[in-house]
Amino acid sequence: MAKRVARTGKSESVVTLYPAEAEWHPLGEDTPRDQSYVRKVRPQSDGQRRLMEAIREHNLSLALGPAGTGKTYLAISAAVEAFDEGKVSRIILSRPAVEAGESLGFLPGDMQEKLAPYLRPLYDALSDRLGGKRLRSCLADGTIEIAPIAYMRGRTLNNAFVVIDEAQNCTYGQIKMLLTRLGWHSTMVLTGDPDQTDLLPGLSGLADIAARLETLPEVAVVHLAETDIVRHPLVASMLTVL
Repeated sequence: MAKRVARTGKSESVVTLYPAEAEWHPLGEDTPRDQSYVRKVRPQSDGQRRLMEAIREHNLSLALGPAGTGKTYLAISAAVEAFDEGKVSRIILSRPAVEAGESLGFLPGDMQEKLAPYLRPLYDALSDRLGGKRLRSCLADGTIEIAPIAYMRGRTLNNAFVVIDEAQNCTYGQIKMLLTRLGWHSTMVLTGDPDQTDLLPGLSGLADIAARLETLPEVAVVHLAETDIVRHPLVASMLTVL
């Protein structure tokens, strides 16, 4: 029999960590979801709404902003929706295999196992949108492909939704190469934070590319800010002083 807790007569103080939105949920739902994947994604800020509209209306979009603004998640969500609606026949996700300030050294295994640590954020977002079973099936039959930047040269990506993640870790030449992979009936989204590159100073080409493409009406360049961050409230507070 469980022990009964003795009453002390003292009133317990309740600490509210998030007093502003007591019922808030990261996925925009009243209660945590029971299903294994998210069917529909709703924007949580004006910046996210502008990004989702830009992706729907343009074949090429650039999403620039700090960590936690949902750049990658919204891009992958748009890719999954386009795939489900039959607008594209495949999804191609790519990101540079760049170490974040430390060397991982030798990684055991085959190519897929060596690249897994770098591509894990993409797998996580896809799993959340598709569910693990369907994701494994799509990866097996090639309708979803996840590859490093180096493997994109020489390809023409037709009838595909292409997401280039962590583009701030690409040089000007690499981004130019990626942009010219865009084929017929395809959509491409580049995401990244120009202020958080892991390359040596002056090597990242994202900011320069964005400034040049922003003059083209056919290309959407969306700038997200700290007000669009949907992670822990401390993330926005820290980024304003760091």
